[in-house]
Amino acid sequence: MQIQDEVGQCEGMATNRLEILKQMVKDDPNNTFARYGLAMEYAKSGEYGEAIKEFRILLQSDENYAAAYFHGGQAYEKLGQVEEARALYEKGIEITTRKGDAHTRSEIEAALSLLPV
Repeated sequence: MQIQDEVGQCEGMATNRLEILKQMVKDDPNNTFARYGLAMEYAKSGEYGEAIKEFRILLQSDENYAAAYFHGGQAYEKLGQVEEARALYEKGIEITTRKGDAHTRSEIEAALSLLPV
């Protein structure tokens, strides 16, 4: 019984976190940190289409948000949309190269190299 209660609490926390992030984005649509958090929360819950939507909106307002290219590409991969993932990864490599963000660029390059040809 205790394990079921703990699972229920964890599920409630995840739902609560999702609702909080949705409200934060509603209150301030330009809050890139909240939008990124919302996209990540959708991805964690398997709602990859919603995650991609949020990553795309985020990148429209801040094309330099490097992590969104990696995680957005991952979401596309989960949906089997390999070419969309490839395009996002390639754009992410371009952005991170321009910014001098070698760490994120290497992560995106690694993800890109694992895509089927």
